[in-house]
Amino acid sequence: MSHGFQNLKFDEGRLMQVLVAPIVSEKATMASEKSNAVTFKVLQDATKPEIKAAVELMFKVEVKGVSVVNTKGKTKRFGKSIGRRDNVRKAYVMLKPGQELNLGGEAA
Repeated sequence: MSHGFQNLKFDEGRLMQVLVAPIVSEKATMASEKSNAVTFKVLQDATKPEIKAAVELMFKVEVKGVSVVNTKGKTKRFGKSIGRRDNVRKAYVMLKPGQELNLGGEAA
């Protein structure tokens, strides 16, 4: 088991919080079909190694790489009040060939 060192570096409780939610959008679906990538909304301060460790821990898959995108929250008007959407940090997680991550729950 060569992954033993990862457990020392990361706190499992923290890793459980790193992935906020899977993102299921048209763009995310295209990414998953094209490059076997899964998209997650992650904590603002999540690092790439943390995201990788979290995905591997929670989904028992092997991760090839992680790209991270920060999206600034847009200002939206709701009638008289002006609100801001949250800033979102998204992680595109590329899986190694042959690895599959089943988010939808339907049998592939």
